[in-house]
Amino acid sequence: MIKQTEITLSPRKRGYHLITKELETKLPALPKVGVAHFFIRHTSAALTINENADPSVRIDFESFMNKLVPDGDPIFIHRDEGDDDMSAHLKAAILGADVTIPIVNGRLYLGTWQGIYLCEFRNYGEARKVFVTIIGE
Repeated sequence: MIKQTEITLSPRKRGYHLITKELETKLPALPKVGVAHFFIRHTSAALTINENADPSVRIDFESFMNKLVPDGDPIFIHRDEGDDDMSAHLKAAILGADVTIPIVNGRLYLGTWQGIYLCEFRNYGEARKVFVTIIGE
């Protein structure tokens, strides 16, 4: 069995946003066993799985990535949409556009302290689209 669906996430400001529950509520019924692949269809945002309990993790992610790839760095040529444009593309490339999660007993099989994050790298993010492919039986 293969199912595919696209989920539109509401616009969010720059930051690391836990979206696990939002995705789960918008998914079709999951099979007993399988995998769910989540792919974000944007080049200035990313998906990742990480710590879901302590909000300071989100702040540290933001601080580290901004230090690693600062907005408006003078080495950037691509600035079509402002100082956060090229830095957003680089951060998205570093973290990646997808995550794959096992499905066990009809549920996403995340660890106790794991959650799915939307990593929004633009100061004012737009609605983001996540394409989901579910394979299972």
